[in-house]
Amino acid sequence: MKFSGRRNPAAFLVLSLALAALVAGCNNKPADSGGGSTASSELAGMVQISGSSTVAPITEVAIEEFGNDHGDVKLSMAVTGTSAGMSRFLLDEIDICNASRPIKDTEKDKAKEAGIEFLEFTVAYDGLAVVINPQNDWCDSLTVEQLKAIWEPEAKDTVTKWSDVNAEWPNEEMPLFGPGTASGTFEYFTEEIVGEAKSSRPDYTRSEDDNVLVRGVAGEKGGLGYFGYAYYAENKDKLKLVAVDSGAGPVKPSLETVMDGTYTPLSRPLFIYVNKKSLERPEVAEFVKFYLANAGEFASARGYVRVTDEIAAHNKELLDGASK
Repeated sequence: MKFSGRRNPAAFLVLSLALAALVAGCNNKPADSGGGSTASSELAGMVQISGSSTVAPITEVAIEEFGNDHGDVKLSMAVTGTSAGMSRFLLDEIDICNASRPIKDTEKDKAKEAGIEFLEFTVAYDGLAVVINPQNDWCDSLTVEQLKAIWEPEAKDTVTKWSDVNAEWPNEEMPLFGPGTASGTFEYFTEEIVGEAKSSRPDYTRSEDDNVLVRGVAGEKGGLGYFGYAYYAENKDKLKLVAVDSGAGPVKPSLETVMDGTYTPLSRPLFIYVNKKSLERPEVAEFVKFYLANAGEFASARGYVRVTDEIAAHNKELLDGASK
């Protein structure tokens, strides 16, 4: 499969794409959606997507490749964070929500109250990367307990230097960078590290744009931050990856350690949520079919771990069942 060049994720912070077909002659095309009855030339309309910045790079590839054969379909994607995207999804404002965490019980209740039926598809796996500035030559790994000591609410004004974490480390200021509170990454990290979702110290630089976080850590000698591994992979020349020790020794995130489960507790599945009513529109149904048929390749193209064959088969069965 041949994909277009890797893009800077900041370029689609609020992204609206109306994609035309690529120049003829691309020999390695993604698999078609399978079972679609609508001819490419007849498919039109709009698909609206919002949500996670972590899932957005995968969805961006799907948008680009789908546009090769469906130039009259307009695809609009906004990167707002999982929670903000889910809020729009539950207001019936969008067709698809990118999500870096599972839907909450409270959100399920809101969907039921609003009469919104949805489908959950796992599209990839990701590891959260803990990163520091390359000039940091004293820290190679952090335990879960040390990460908690850095990020828990009680750390405000008390854990501000590296020596506050380990007395043998220098008296260097430790500016912190992380996702905003509407981010599924923020919720996942705080739940796994601090012990309670959304429980975090407030005195850190936050952004829904992971590239802002990359620049922040890269610009501060004592900087530390966290975000999806794929963003580290795109910026490894600017950052230093920290191994995380959850009790079995330090492990760095990689495609292998995320897939085999040894990078714990910061490995997670990534999702798209689809409004079942939206699937009644041919452009949405065809896009979702295409996305799921090629999700493994799309995930790999952006540095994520593809789902297993079993999960891919489950996704297809779920979508096929909804189409009957």
